[in-house]
Amino acid sequence: MKRAVFPGSFDPITLGHVDIIHRGLELFDEIIIAIGINAEKKHMWSLEDRKSFIEHAFHGNDRIKIKTYEGLTAEFCKTEKAAFLLRGLRNSLDFSYEKSIAQTNAMLTGVESVFIISSPESSHISSTIVRDIARHGGDFSALVPKGIQK
Repeated sequence: MKRAVFPGSFDPITLGHVDIIHRGLELFDEIIIAIGINAEKKHMWSLEDRKSFIEHAFHGNDRIKIKTYEGLTAEFCKTEKAAFLLRGLRNSLDFSYEKSIAQTNAMLTGVESVFIISSPESSHISSTIVRDIARHGGDFSALVPKGIQK
């Protein structure tokens, strides 16, 4: 079974994430959406809300698993017997950031990273933009799956 981990804080999950996950299902038998727990990071949505949003977005898809983890992502992959990390790239800055991490993960743990380029329709979407719109009372519904509220 080809299993990949798609890690992130998902604060909140966006349509960009959803696009990458759906396209990743063409490559992998199972994708674990892994919500990283970082006690030092301030999140707009609680861990329970973020997990609930993801569950709602992928309800009924038994090829998607949703888990939380602490620590190194590559170690989580090994624990879950996932040989691949799935990552989305919106632009060259994302690639520069992700490349070093991918090379280090492969060297230390043998976990390979697979990059999917964002679709043009979602390449402008980021959780940071959604949080900024939400913080200022704007309507971010066109950027996230249905059911996500402030």
